[in-house]
Amino acid sequence: MFRPEIKVLDCSIRDGGLINRWQFSDEFVRETYRALSLAGVDYIELGYKASKEQFDPSVYGKWRFCEDEDVRRIVDGIESGSKLSCMVDIGRVQEKDIAPQNESPFQMIRVACYVKDITKGVALCDMVMDKGYETTLNIMAVSTNTERELDEGLNDLSKTSVPVVYVVDSFGAMYSEDVTHLVNKYRNALPGKIIGIHTHNNRQLAFANTVQAIIDGANFVDGSVYGIGRGPGNCCIELLLSFLQNPKYNLRPVLKLIQEHYLPLSKKIEWGYIIPYMITGVLNEHPRAAIAFRDSPDKDDFVKFYDMLTTPEVDISAVKNLA
Repeated sequence: MFRPEIKVLDCSIRDGGLINRWQFSDEFVRETYRALSLAGVDYIELGYKASKEQFDPSVYGKWRFCEDEDVRRIVDGIESGSKLSCMVDIGRVQEKDIAPQNESPFQMIRVACYVKDITKGVALCDMVMDKGYETTLNIMAVSTNTERELDEGLNDLSKTSVPVVYVVDSFGAMYSEDVTHLVNKYRNALPGKIIGIHTHNNRQLAFANTVQAIIDGANFVDGSVYGIGRGPGNCCIELLLSFLQNPKYNLRPVLKLIQEHYLPLSKKIEWGYIIPYMITGVLNEHPRAAIAFRDSPDKDDFVKFYDMLTTPEVDISAVKNLA
C-alpha cells in the first residue's frame, strides 16, 4: 500500500548544478522537466534563486539564478501536473530577486540554513510565504549539531508558520538509527508540521535512509535522477519511485531520461559513490576536501587522502590546501 500524502521532489538540476556550476544546457533541463512531469513527480526543483551581485553570471550558469523568463522558456509547451520549485540560501538572495508568486512560474521556494541561522531562515520563509509561495525550511548539516542546539532550534521553529521542515544529511554521515532519531525528534517538536528528508550517498545509504525516514513518518522526500548531486550525489529518484507504490508515478520516462541524457553526462562530470566521499561521510566532514582531491593528480590515492584527514602527524597545510 502507499501513503498518498507522500510528496516526491526532484532536485537533479539544483543539487546537480553544484558539480558544474549549473552549466546545464536548455535542452538538458527541458528534457529533465519533461521526463519528470511524465513520471508524475510532485515537485521539480530547477536550481537556486541568487543575487547576481554575489554570483558572476559569466562563471555560473542560468540555473544558479533561475530567472523567471529562463524557466518559462524551458517549460513552455510541456504539459505537466508537477509543481516547480527552486531553493534560496540566506544571505545569497535579495527580496527584489523574488517576484510575487502570481507573476512567477514557481509554486515553491525552499529555504536552506544551518541551525545557528534558523531565525534568519524563518524570516526568509515568511517573506516567501507573504509573496504567495509554498515553502520548506531545510536544516543543513544536522549531523554536526549537538542535541541542545537542535532542540533550541526546533523549539523556535515550533512557534512559526513554516509548514515543512527537512532533516538534511548534508555530509552523508547518518545511519538509519540516526534518521529515526531525528525524524521522531522533529515530529515530536513540530506538531502539525510536515517532515521532509534529503540524503547524500557517501556511505551508499541515501536510498535506505530515505526509506527509513518514510517508515518513520516523513512525507516530503527528495531524490535526483541517477543520483546526480554534489560529490557522492543524492537518493536516486528512480529507486524512490520504484519503491513507492503510488500508481501516479511512472518509472519508464526516468529510465529513458537516464539512458539518453544522464548516462552520457556521467562520462563527462563525476558524481556518485567514490572512496574519498565515503571517507568524509565516515568522518562527518564536508565533502569539499574530497571534491578538491578528486581534482588533483593523486585523485585515486585513497590512502593518502585518508591519512591527510585522520593522521595528526600529517602536515595540516595539505588538508587546508584542499579546502
